[in-house]
Amino acid sequence: CASGLVIRDLPRLASNWRNQQPLEDYLQQNSVVAITDIDTRQLTRVLREKGAQNGCIMAGNNIDADKAVDAAISFPGLKGMDLAKEVTTDKQYTWNQGTWDVSTGYKAYPDLQTSGRYHVVAYDYGVKRNILRELADRGCRLTVVPAQAPAEEVLALNPDGVFLSNGPGDPEPCDYALKAIATILDHGIPTFGICLGHQLLALASGAKTVKMKFGHHGANHPVKDLQTNVVMITSQNHGFAVDENSLPDNVMPTHRSLFDGSLQGIHRTDKPAFSFQGHPEASPGPHDVSLLFDHFIELIDAHKTQV
Repeated sequence: CASGLVIRDLPRLASNWRNQQPLEDYLQQNSVVAITDIDTRQLTRVLREKGAQNGCIMAGNNIDADKAVDAAISFPGLKGMDLAKEVTTDKQYTWNQGTWDVSTGYKAYPDLQTSGRYHVVAYDYGVKRNILRELADRGCRLTVVPAQAPAEEVLALNPDGVFLSNGPGDPEPCDYALKAIATILDHGIPTFGICLGHQLLALASGAKTVKMKFGHHGANHPVKDLQTNVVMITSQNHGFAVDENSLPDNVMPTHRSLFDGSLQGIHRTDKPAFSFQGHPEASPGPHDVSLLFDHFIELIDAHKTQV
């Protein structure tokens, strides 16, 4: 849901064999304004010193620098902005595609809806397809529902597990999601959240979130597993974080960033529910935390034996 793009150079020659269209055509097709010939290294230095900044890209024949500055100043920022309901799917759908294989392409599971070992309902707050692919690889029959789908509709689908997806914006205004997640947790359904889903699970469990001055973006972020002391390299993309000091007694911290000490993962001690801030599904990687998908399956298996 990017409103603008800032880059150093616009590539004129497509070098990837999977390329489908030029970048400028894609931007025009999606009504995204962009600017090139910017010293992005210097811009990065400013952001690392000053934190996230407002900006304005103005195009056309009547460019007014003063108006651009006023527009940037007046932007309220992402705090308090619910973007999940803006980017979510508008209708329920199923998913049958697996991860990419260099020799065969994306794995296909045409019989997954009838032969899948587990039925997972995924809330789409801006879900990444590779998350769905990772779950499909593990035998999950997937039903994806809109962000505002009530818990009663999800429970009526009789899921073995519920997934809370990534997405943009501030988690706090997503009251519809918090209400649904709380109900799902009360029913004891195994629940797994990533990124925004991690923050929503924390809020629904009684914790608080904060806007970060320096968000985490890109790959090669070291994260420590607090149970094993193993350090994993992860991909990150978030501007909000769960406040570890606000965790209630029934929520255990599981992962912590070695960059700034911010909380990266939680696990409920009274419910089969957990979440992670980074992106274990990241393609082409790193894949250090992909085992979290396996833990989700373990929780589902354990729950099925108890029911």
